[in-house]
Amino acid sequence: MDNSLPPADELVLVDRELAQLEARRTQLLARRAWLVQVLYRPARAATPQWPVTPAAPAADSTPRSAQNVLLTLGGTLLTIAAVAFTLVSWGSMGIGGRAAVLCAVTGAALSAPVVLLRRGLVSTGESVAVLGLVLTVLDAYALHRVALSDTDGLGYAAVASAVLAGAWAAYGSALPRLRVPLPAGVVAAQLPLPLGVLAAGGGATAFAWAALVTAAADGAVVLWTRPLPVRITAGAGAALLGGWALLTGGWLSVSSPWSGAPLLLAGAAVCLYAAWRTPGWAVAASVVAGLAVVAAVGGLLRSAVPGDWAVPGYVLCGLALASVWRAGAGARLPRGVRTGLAGAGAATVALGLLWALPPVVGGALGPLARTTEVWSGEHTGPALVAYPATAALVLAVVAAALASVPRLWARCGALALVWALLTALPVAPGLPYAATLALQLLTTAAALWIAVRPAPLTRGLPRPGATPAASPDARTTTDRTTDPTNRPATAATGPSGTPATGPSGVSATGPAEPPASGPAGQSASGPAGQSAGGSVPPPPSAPPRVPGAGFGAPGTGWMPPRPRPQASAAEPGTVLGWVAYAGGLVSAAGAVALALDVRGATFLALGAVLGLLTGVAVLGTGARRTVSACGAVLAAAGLVFTGAAAAGLEAHWTGLALLLVPAATAAVGATARPVALPVEITGAAVGLSALGLAASRPAFLALVLALGGVIAAATAVRPERRRFASWTAAGLFLLAAWVRLGAWGVTTPEAYTLPVTVPALVVGFLRRRRDPEASSWTAYGPGLAVTLLPSLGAAWTDPEWVRPLVLGVATLVVTLLGARFRLQALLLLGGTVLALDGLHELAPYVVQVVGALPRWLPPALAGLLLLAVGATYEQRLRDARRLRERLARMR
Repeated sequence: MDNSLPPADELVLVDRELAQLEARRTQLLARRAWLVQVLYRPARAATPQWPVTPAAPAADSTPRSAQNVLLTLGGTLLTIAAVAFTLVSWGSMGIGGRAAVLCAVTGAALSAPVVLLRRGLVSTGESVAVLGLVLTVLDAYALHRVALSDTDGLGYAAVASAVLAGAWAAYGSALPRLRVPLPAGVVAAQLPLPLGVLAAGGGATAFAWAALVTAAADGAVVLWTRPLPVRITAGAGAALLGGWALLTGGWLSVSSPWSGAPLLLAGAAVCLYAAWRTPGWAVAASVVAGLAVVAAVGGLLRSAVPGDWAVPGYVLCGLALASVWRAGAGARLPRGVRTGLAGAGAATVALGLLWALPPVVGGALGPLARTTEVWSGEHTGPALVAYPATAALVLAVVAAALASVPRLWARCGALALVWALLTALPVAPGLPYAATLALQLLTTAAALWIAVRPAPLTRGLPRPGATPAASPDARTTTDRTTDPTNRPATAATGPSGTPATGPSGVSATGPAEPPASGPAGQSASGPAGQSAGGSVPPPPSAPPRVPGAGFGAPGTGWMPPRPRPQASAAEPGTVLGWVAYAGGLVSAAGAVALALDVRGATFLALGAVLGLLTGVAVLGTGARRTVSACGAVLAAAGLVFTGAAAAGLEAHWTGLALLLVPAATAAVGATARPVALPVEITGAAVGLSALGLAASRPAFLALVLALGGVIAAATAVRPERRRFASWTAAGLFLLAAWVRLGAWGVTTPEAYTLPVTVPALVVGFLRRRRDPEASSWTAYGPGLAVTLLPSLGAAWTDPEWVRPLVLGVATLVVTLLGARFRLQALLLLGGTVLALDGLHELAPYVVQVVGALPRWLPPALAGLLLLAVGATYEQRLRDARRLRERLARMR
């Protein structure tokens, strides 16, 4: 159907679009002129024109960086000197001298920054302040060595760190321009509680509580203080000490649950409060809090239930935590908190599923790891007999939880877990052989039925084009950003509430009257676009977008961002069908492998799989239909092979029986159009395996090849398969003839090549009749080469004279025919083979003649030949060109 517009209508549409583009261009040029006026003209008017002076050469380092390096080195040297003095020279002074030195040096180091800051020497004051802080630590050490040497070292260190933290915090608050004292006070504040617990002889639990309280205090500092260095230092301390406390709580939840649970719950409360107050870290903090809650509650459950029920307890805790995302109370939580808690619960559930996975793997792949003979009646025992049976309970609970979530990913997960549950059931309880095989076949049947009819599982799922219900906060944001009435009021009005005009005098609501012109054709505004008051006029605002107008048209405003193309979502039924289909194929393979223990079970399993896959091929659609049809062909081949093995047939008879499968696929392909080609290709693969089985007996191999040719010839009756199947049939018949000749001991090459040459020459002759312009190389070249070249090789090694004579006569006839009908292939092939055959026959006589001649005669003859060629060189070139042209004119 032609949807093009008439030329007149299309011309009108093109003119309209060009007018819209021109109007848009005018609007953008006016906007650019105003921006240039606002940005560059006032800047040039306000900037004084100073004489240009040559730039000074760049220094290797800036003054500020050099100053910092010098101050850092000086402060480091003074600190080293103070430490050396305290540790080495302290004992040579008396009590008064020591006190005087300490007070004088520390007081001077702490008071000097005050004077330096008043004079603007911030970096120098910072270095001296750092020296003063280090001296206070040395003062505390000296005080302990001299006056309080009998006190406990850890207790004194705890008290001293608390005092130093308070003193440094007060010092930093008094001098806010110094950046080091406040973070240093935060660092010192990390030590009092942990050191005090160690001094009091507390164990790991008390130390973890002290670390947690300190981390909570650090969190308060992060939330309620403003200096960035202080917040960064406190955050690092909170992460370090809080992490240590939670790790200790996790270890205690395993060894002593009632001691670790309160610690973990307290840490979770701190993390949740931090997540609530800091949206940027809400997800990470909520994840940590959720894992702590799961570890605490799961540890308590672990201590109250048997050991096999420990993992299900943790999984239940994870599911309860993940339900916060959908619970009514969870909707009032911030989005980041809900996301983190749900992520922690999902991670716990995922770990529980990993724990329950070995029985699934054993049930699916265990039959493939065969340790007994086929049809021996012995059954390989399950590899995971001692694995807890509660793994199946974990799979069932998680599957039920996912089934209650109306989302496609959850429904797919529930379907996969139900299949995993049915696959793992025979492993853990140790079901008998018959029950295990029946369960495998029932699982296969159920999965394949769902793959064909997945509609019942899609109930309650949103369609791909539907918009899922959004959360309240997301809905509010969406309403605020997508409301067409939510636009600034100044977009359509000027400074005084009058309609704003665009660059062409077009107002926000439509065309406006032309502006009043001055004497020089200017408007009421002053020169250069300024108003009468001398101020810069407001920018030409963009008019609102007119509904239905194209981008860039007048009245459309600034161009909105182009919507990104979204990938089309898959249908829920398709995705669920593929999930079920994959599970059904795995179960079918496991059932067949398991059935190999007993002969009757093998027939039963292969027949059931054949019926199920045939049903999917008939009722299914798309790729699942094709795969099922190919699988049904393989199942049928397995049944034929099993029947031959049960009947005690030898390998070559089994290969002959397998030809029933490609024959059946050729018959089915004539009616099953959608899956005809894949089915026939699979049948051909089965036929190749039949050839391999019959290769040990040449006579049977020739029979199998001939029967394969018959099947291919029957397939060639169909028009869509005629070309490929006919050539395949010819090739199979030829191979059958060759194998039969080889079995009879025929060594004459013409017996193998003439059956190819004669049909090939006939086909080439028919093609030349239909297309006289066809090349003789294409029509006759392959057929002639197949016979002439092997015959030439045989003639060169044949001591008799009959073969060379017959070959020479045949090639002479071919050469004459090529010259008569101007066929290049016949002339060149026949002439070349005739010359080589004649050379072979004349070679002994030539050797005898050359041997009888004098030794000087051959070089003399060669010289005469060269002289003759050189004398008639131009003539020889012309003859060669004429010969080449004549050959080129041949077909």
